[in-house]
Amino acid sequence: MSAAVRAKRWLDPTALRNLFRDRPLIPLTGLLLVLVVAVELSSPGTVSVHWAGVILRQSVPLAILGGCQTLAMLTGGIDLSVASIASMAGFVTATFVHSPGGWPQGIAVALAAAALAGLVTGIGVGVFRVHPLIMTLAMSFVVLGFSNVWQLRMVQTGAGVPAELRWLGSNLLWDVIPYSLLVFVPLTLLILLGLRRTGYGRLLFAIGDNPVAARLSGARSWQVLIVLYVISAVLAGIAGLILSGYSNTASVSLADQYLLPSVAAAVIGGTSIMGGRGGFSGTIVGAIILMVLGALLTDLGLPEPWRQVVFGSIIVVMAAAYTRVTAEY
Repeated sequence: MSAAVRAKRWLDPTALRNLFRDRPLIPLTGLLLVLVVAVELSSPGTVSVHWAGVILRQSVPLAILGGCQTLAMLTGGIDLSVASIASMAGFVTATFVHSPGGWPQGIAVALAAAALAGLVTGIGVGVFRVHPLIMTLAMSFVVLGFSNVWQLRMVQTGAGVPAELRWLGSNLLWDVIPYSLLVFVPLTLLILLGLRRTGYGRLLFAIGDNPVAARLSGARSWQVLIVLYVISAVLAGIAGLILSGYSNTASVSLADQYLLPSVAAAVIGGTSIMGGRGGFSGTIVGAIILMVLGALLTDLGLPEPWRQVVFGSIIVVMAAAYTRVTAEY
């Protein structure tokens, strides 16, 4: 087959749709490389091995939060509580620094509280059929309220980000490899294997693709959804711990700015907001793309409000593009 024929086949609209549908990592990787080149052109000398390590370190908590959105979107839902839960986890852990149990007790309490929030959300969505958008938005306000109550209660005890979390969230091995990968890599393997190699993962896809058929085949969707939102909340709590270590900040609004980008990372990564299609590997690349894009916007001097406009526009454009690509299949 000649080069001209191969090029014509790749440029065929049907071939391009199949590429975006079946192998989104290929165009996403191409987009990432284009953005890296744009960063270097806008500020020559910026791109380096150390810069790549910094971008990867910044991407870890966003990728985990994007994973929460990916799991929820596979079932046709969304999780708007992840930012509040992540902030709560980081803040609660910090308030235990000076307690007898120390930061390990703080992490245990924070993750237990996150799991409880996820359990309530899962019951609301799975048992009482509250729409995920409404239920998770309400839960975000509930978690924020309890976080503020806890803040007032613990105001005299003092708080501080544990040194262990600062080491995990902000340090780089050989000035290149983030130590947060010690947590992120095992989580990634668990999510990828869980989605592709377990019955529970297949149930997530089945419920999102055709909930009626899944129910008729014997799947108990309410149980699947309860477990889903507990997992999402715990992942959000872990992301909050890493983020507090990275920023060296303990605040009830620590992760608020990550909510919209977490949705954008999942959508960019090829996860359908309608459910039944997507994966965590694309979300990881989507998170890195957003961080590189943020670096580019910083180099161009674009203020934070305009970044939110850009991220929102990305969600709309990518969601519309993936919907169009998969509409005929």
